[in-house]
Amino acid sequence: MSTEATSSTAVSSPALTTNEESARRTAEARDAVTATLSSVGSSYDADLQRRVADLHANSKSIEQQEKELKKHTAALAKETVKWEKLVDSSTKKLKEFGDVQNWAEVMERDLLVLEETMRLVEGRPEVESASGTGG
Repeated sequence: MSTEATSSTAVSSPALTTNEESARRTAEARDAVTATLSSVGSSYDADLQRRVADLHANSKSIEQQEKELKKHTAALAKETVKWEKLVDSSTKKLKEFGDVQNWAEVMERDLLVLEETMRLVEGRPEVESASGTGG
């Protein structure tokens, strides 16, 4: 621009029409609004970019945690199977022990009956037995 053009815009010149002045103001206002919108857009864009980066990082972290959780869940399932087998085995052994105990009690009763029968056959007097019963 020449100095004449600069000075003519600084000083109101009768040569500029009202339409030209209005167009200039409109252009300046448009430029100001555009700059403001661009600034606001950049601000929101930066914030959104940061959020997107955080979401991607969190997604990767969640995927890793999911893999670890699956691995630990599988290990826990294997351990659970081992414990179930141990419980089943222990339960079976307890039942067997109960059967042995029951067998021993039956045998004791049978021996007491046999002892009492022998005492009666031999005609011995009644004696307190080892089991504490008086026959």
